[in-house]
Amino acid sequence: MSTGASLDRPLTRNVRPDRSPTDLVAYEANGGYRGLRGTIGTLSPADCLQIVKDSKLRGRGGAGFPTGMKWSFVPMDNADGGHKYLICNADEMEPGTFKDRLLLECDPHQLIEGMILSAYTIQADIAYIFIRAEYHKAARLLREAIAACYDKGYLGKDILGSGYTLDMQVHSSAGRYICGEETALISSLEGKRANPRAKPPFPQVSGLWGRPTIVNNVETLCNIHHIIERGADWFQGLGLTEDAGTKMYGVSGRVKNPGCWELPMGTPIRQIIEEYAGGMEDGYSLRGFLPGGGSTDFLTPEHLDLAMDYDTIGKAGSRMGTGTMIILDDQTCPVGFVKNLMEFFARESCGFCTPCRDGLPWSAQVLDDIEHGRGRPEDMDTLARQVTFIGAIGNTHCALAPGAMEPLQSAMKYFREDFERHITGGSCPWCDGGAH
Repeated sequence: MSTGASLDRPLTRNVRPDRSPTDLVAYEANGGYRGLRGTIGTLSPADCLQIVKDSKLRGRGGAGFPTGMKWSFVPMDNADGGHKYLICNADEMEPGTFKDRLLLECDPHQLIEGMILSAYTIQADIAYIFIRAEYHKAARLLREAIAACYDKGYLGKDILGSGYTLDMQVHSSAGRYICGEETALISSLEGKRANPRAKPPFPQVSGLWGRPTIVNNVETLCNIHHIIERGADWFQGLGLTEDAGTKMYGVSGRVKNPGCWELPMGTPIRQIIEEYAGGMEDGYSLRGFLPGGGSTDFLTPEHLDLAMDYDTIGKAGSRMGTGTMIILDDQTCPVGFVKNLMEFFARESCGFCTPCRDGLPWSAQVLDDIEHGRGRPEDMDTLARQVTFIGAIGNTHCALAPGAMEPLQSAMKYFREDFERHITGGSCPWCDGGAH
């Protein structure tokens, strides 16, 4: 790929369908670790932090919190000489999300370089890649890449003669969705049950083993070395709206070309679905879509011309989340669609708080009754009360249950007549013979 193309699509410049994952030699040949060599011992951690702040990079894990601001909360006065930690959240278990897997399996060195510079910026001396247990190939490639970096002097003691030391290792997840929540991830990494922690204190001050800790998503960290090497203005110039940079957008469902693409932040939804995903499969029409994975609110065809960025999607009543869309077509039952998601979230609850532990299975059961012809009119009121209570931030220990309520509340808004048809007809209209 040309240099110009690389500058426009930095995260996927090494991704090719016709070749193996990028090894150290190939990565360096395409400019890899140039940012590291030009930064360590040349720019101060404060200089790097300012560049990241100025870039307006927002976390790509779903929350969209400004990365530079998050890092600025880490105490830089390390008078006690204790450890600081950087953790990459590679526990990609959000339904419909597969963007991080692409980056991990196709270009592992990009993540490692980004993590080294991120750790240098916050002066962390230990880094972990907390990876989904099922990502066996990615874990193997990362371990091989880390070993190559130790041999090259990019990791370990006195990196490139700078006096800076960083150790890095891969840790396989316990295999639970809740581990994607940063404090639950930290608990799991400590060998404890993966329960989210009360905040404050925030991990930036008291995280892994009570020490200052930063947890960032794979895609977020992959951006760092590009930003530090090429500057904040370059990164801001990649976006089409106020949100800077590029974004890994994905589409799954009844489209002709499901997949994942790196595109400018703010790319219109219609362009992503129709141009890159190829539009709907023949014989299917678009009814709705979850814009950012399974824990976001439905949007409908009336939203197709919106820019895919954090603020625009938020104003439309949903969240951009991970930026990976799940398509609902006109031949798929929206009740069954939401029921499947609710059953997933019910299984993945850590069980710490009652509204989540008991409320999600209850909601899943009500949806199952409606889907299988056992629904009653009062079930709609039950679901509405669940949405109101469980979906409110502050009524549960963490955001898992409120996120689980998002597809349900929006389905009841946009597809209410489908719920009512199930109840009045005593069967699912989409099933053969009218019943399961």
